[in-house]
Amino acid sequence: HVQLRESGPGLVKPSQTLSLTCTVSGDSITTRNYYWTWLRQPPGKELEWLGAIADNGDTYYNPSLGTRISISRDTSKNQFTLDLRSVTPEDAAVYVCTRSRFPRPRGLGPVDYDYWGQGTQVTVSS
Repeated sequence: HVQLRESGPGLVKPSQTLSLTCTVSGDSITTRNYYWTWLRQPPGKELEWLGAIADNGDTYYNPSLGTRISISRDTSKNQFTLDLRSVTPEDAAVYVCTRSRFPRPRGLGPVDYDYWGQGTQVTVSS
């Protein structure tokens, strides 16, 4: 089976960059027809799709985040990474990496994500 695990800082200062890495085991991030995806859920809010990176390295981003978001990968380590620049307290959330058969959300909720990481809590505070 496929396992995903997030790693990175739990506390980030305002205006700094949040970097989270997802390490995948049980499958290669280059396997055809999968999209490796970042989601987040702020306290009291709905789950938000952030972006994804495809098996060939193509990226897809939520336009609400503007130019702040970037997703990259290291195929030699079977990892993909979220970078979110210029963070504010509005970015505090539980962040989770997951796998999808679709590059962007279809509007059907979480049913399109078959494997999930544990999630990691990120606080933004000085």
